[in-house]
Amino acid sequence: MDLILFNGRIHTMDSSYPRAEAIAIKGDKIFKVGNNDEILYLKSEGTKLIDLKGKVLVPGFNDSHMHLLGFGYFLNMVDLSGCISIDEVVEKTKDFIKEKNIQKDIWVRGRGWNHDYFEAEKRFPTRYDLDKISTEHPIVLTRACGHICIANSKAIEMAGLNKETHQVEGGHFDVDEIGEPLGIFRENALDLIYSIIPNPEPEEIKKALKAATAYANSKGLTSVQTDDFGSISSYGFKRVIQAYNELNESGELTLRIYEQCLLPEINMLNEFLEAGYATGQGDEMFKIGPLKLLGDGSLGARTASLCQPYEDEPSTTGILVFTQEELDELVRTAHNNKMQIAIHAIGDKIMYMALEAIEKSLKENPRLDHRHGIIHCQITDEKLLNKYKELNVTAYIQPIFLHYDIHIVEDRLGKDRAKSTYAFKTMLDKNIHIALGTDCPVEPLDVMPSIYCAVTRKDLKGYPEKGWLPEEKLTVEEAIYNYTMGSAYASFEENIKGSITEGKLADMTVLSQNIFEVEPESIKDIVVDMTIVGGRVVYEK
Repeated sequence: MDLILFNGRIHTMDSSYPRAEAIAIKGDKIFKVGNNDEILYLKSEGTKLIDLKGKVLVPGFNDSHMHLLGFGYFLNMVDLSGCISIDEVVEKTKDFIKEKNIQKDIWVRGRGWNHDYFEAEKRFPTRYDLDKISTEHPIVLTRACGHICIANSKAIEMAGLNKETHQVEGGHFDVDEIGEPLGIFRENALDLIYSIIPNPEPEEIKKALKAATAYANSKGLTSVQTDDFGSISSYGFKRVIQAYNELNESGELTLRIYEQCLLPEINMLNEFLEAGYATGQGDEMFKIGPLKLLGDGSLGARTASLCQPYEDEPSTTGILVFTQEELDELVRTAHNNKMQIAIHAIGDKIMYMALEAIEKSLKENPRLDHRHGIIHCQITDEKLLNKYKELNVTAYIQPIFLHYDIHIVEDRLGKDRAKSTYAFKTMLDKNIHIALGTDCPVEPLDVMPSIYCAVTRKDLKGYPEKGWLPEEKLTVEEAIYNYTMGSAYASFEENIKGSITEGKLADMTVLSQNIFEVEPESIKDIVVDMTIVGGRVVYEK
């Protein structure tokens, strides 16, 4: 036996053997689960022993939707997530340029600002605000949601944008009274700026992935389902896949990757399919996942696509990235080529369209175990949720979104529409498959605050006292199950991971406190003591 962990409070997420004290690991698999005596009996001369000293051990967490490469880049950007004014955004970015000694004409990137947190002017910054930082550096600062960016005059000039530039389908850039770009780019218009930012070299991609992977391990993550292709200009899928394969072959990958393949145009998808890629291709460390489509924007930016106008901005219903015909073609092509599909849909309008596209493909070409899914699933109603169940569509949810969204959802939608949103418990009651995640770097790559929000329905400061729509609270067991087994189901891997079960991969996480016994308000403060991937300790506090 290679490794034995004993004296633990082990919650297996396996109903046939829900609790245990010890685990024996042979190679990268769980050999036996049981009590201390029967497991310690299996030790031999070379067995490594780890005394858990009564700590809780759970299956390794699996973030069902995030952006690992984007997060790796973010670790080297100016972090604007704490800013409470445009002036602070300006000063922080100035300081960043000075500290990093960034030479003129080199791109400066930042992320994390949120105008709803600005205390004085709750508006988007413009090119003229960013010009106060520098007119010698091209600067692009992305909103926390990732659906809006602000560019300064230097960046706009380098992109060749002016009052003659046409708007783009599925996106929008703001203009002033004479038609000149204001520097605010939304949805597909982001590519007007992003497409001219130089792509990183292969070694830079691997360096970013390794940094993000190490951070993920420190938060108890052993698997992620990650959308990375959009982190490179022109959706360079071959470069991303090559970086992962090289890290995997050299043994440097300590996180299991299921790639959510962002290919938003039919020619890109066809090129991908013609290159021989398909869902499930790969091994237990790196695997091709679903076609990922970005259907609308975000609620905070008022770009999520709604059936009815925004309550606090009646002139808009958000932004649709695709027409129904475009969505149908992408979904049909992927489905007919046996690819899984996962569609970003926050607003109810795009959700109806996404489910319609999936339903059409299933009627034309029935497939029982398709595992197609909707990512975010925020603005739902009874009819939508019933359609999820009817089509057996998975809901990829991010409970941590509640931290911010409970403060804006009624403003954006009105009280009546808000009552049926973020309906996590209702989804479970309807037997809809759910899988939990963070959408990092939109939110931090940290499991515990996400579980806290799922269990309490509160923001991280404890508001509101009884939780927002408290009838939608999950239990701790439900939250952990769907952060492990639920996410494994979303990647067709529930038979090889997601629970502490004999024969499954030895992926597990040890917690600093008993998450099942602490007060719910304390869950967010629990830290990870140890993370094990394939029987190897990859993180230890």
